[in-house]
Amino acid sequence: MKGARRILDELRRARVQVIHPRDEDGQLLIGHLKRLGCEVQGTWPPPAALTEGADTVFISVDDVDVPAMIQLLEGQDVAVFAVVTYESPTTLQSIFDVNAHGVMSKPLRPLGILTQFTLARYRRRAEGRLNSKVRKLEETLKGRRLVDKAVRLLVDVQGMSEDDAYNLLREQATTERVTMSSIAEDIVTAHETMARLGLRGGRDSELPKK
Repeated sequence: MKGARRILDELRRARVQVIHPRDEDGQLLIGHLKRLGCEVQGTWPPPAALTEGADTVFISVDDVDVPAMIQLLEGQDVAVFAVVTYESPTTLQSIFDVNAHGVMSKPLRPLGILTQFTLARYRRRAEGRLNSKVRKLEETLKGRRLVDKAVRLLVDVQGMSEDDAYNLLREQATTERVTMSSIAEDIVTAHETMARLGLRGGRDSELPKK
């Protein structure tokens, strides 16, 4: 019961934008979402921008310019719900193109809206967590590559051993209270700048300071 109540409480805090013609289906959808306790704004014709603070968007994909919707949704952290009339190849492609987290077919019925609404928001959160993990992994790999490149430079230019070069980066990072990748980036940038000027670092060259 506590889990179900938590889900309902979360849905009541949802801020929903419905991009749908002002017909019977559109009014039914808006009315039912309001009865669930959501803050709802119906928008037609399709807007140039999403309503500020919206976290869920219902789109009648058969009635909109899909490329414009893709641009509208770009970079937005929202759950996307596709409302469709026909299950044609074109409609299916539109669903994929807007990266819909949930789909509902017309004519709409109140039964099922709550379930689909809940699943769409869950999928959006799961997708967000996965994207966050991917970004962190990419940042870690980028930092690792920078550290490896800086170590190679210290070995080749400064004549240090790999262990000494790595320890120097770690000690410098600890002293300056920054990441090793930040120190490594400074070293790589300094080397590339000197190379563009036709200069070479020697064994007595100083490490770049932040």
